[in-house]
Amino acid sequence: MNTTPLLRSIPMFAGLSDDDITALSAAVTPRNYAAGRMIFALGDAGNAMYIVESGDVNIHLPGQNSQRISLKDVARGEYFGELALFDKKPRSASAVATSDAVLLELKQDTLTAYLERRPAAAMAILQTMSERLRETNELLSARAARNVDAEFDKNLSWSEHLADKVAELNGSWAFILFLLLITAAWCSINVLGVLPKPLDPYPFQFFNLALAILVGLQGPLIVMSQNRQSFKDRARAETDYKVNLKNDVNIETLMRELAEMRNEVKGVSIHQDDRRGTTADATEG
Repeated sequence: MNTTPLLRSIPMFAGLSDDDITALSAAVTPRNYAAGRMIFALGDAGNAMYIVESGDVNIHLPGQNSQRISLKDVARGEYFGELALFDKKPRSASAVATSDAVLLELKQDTLTAYLERRPAAAMAILQTMSERLRETNELLSARAARNVDAEFDKNLSWSEHLADKVAELNGSWAFILFLLLITAAWCSINVLGVLPKPLDPYPFQFFNLALAILVGLQGPLIVMSQNRQSFKDRARAETDYKVNLKNDVNIETLMRELAEMRNEVKGVSIHQDDRRGTTADATEG
């Protein structure tokens, strides 16, 4: 099984040479996971990262009443669990195969031995990891909630503003009444003899040409505005998802801390009861 092209597509290994990638390819171990099988759970000891060769994996936090808080779906060419390569701390989330999956497992000991022989590869990986860490810090420091409409409108050009105004005007009664008024006025001027010589006698070919040009210009402008609206709706949905995800994670953290606090209070209460009982026995004695 040639895993070199797949490893080459991994951002963390982007700075490695062809020889380094080939050597690393020999160090990974393929693992098969059936759909629904747990790869690792929150709190498990972390000693390996995984690269998805085929199938899909869901990264999540366990919630109350067996409900999962989904963090990310990982597909072919993506990887997860990379923090375990640099520390031996417990897993910060759980991972489960949502379909039959083949994962390439890279253990910490294997990578350490590999990097000891290739210091240049270690520097390349650290550079890529530092870039990802910087992006993560920027994401965490930024507010999840933001005004999508204001950001979108701020980046629009004058032509895009014009298209939005045209689309807004075409969907109003003001435009319909204006068009009816112009039509009635034009017909009256050219039929009732208001002018010595009609500008556009019946059947009003010039007016029909003007209307055709107007309709021809309106169509593309309205479609452009609708396309931008769909992008804006997608950005709103993404922002809502981030806000909800952040809230779910925070609530889950609070619930876990509250449960730990209750256990501590219960332990203190039991300890105090034991001390009271011991004191009472000593007094009676």
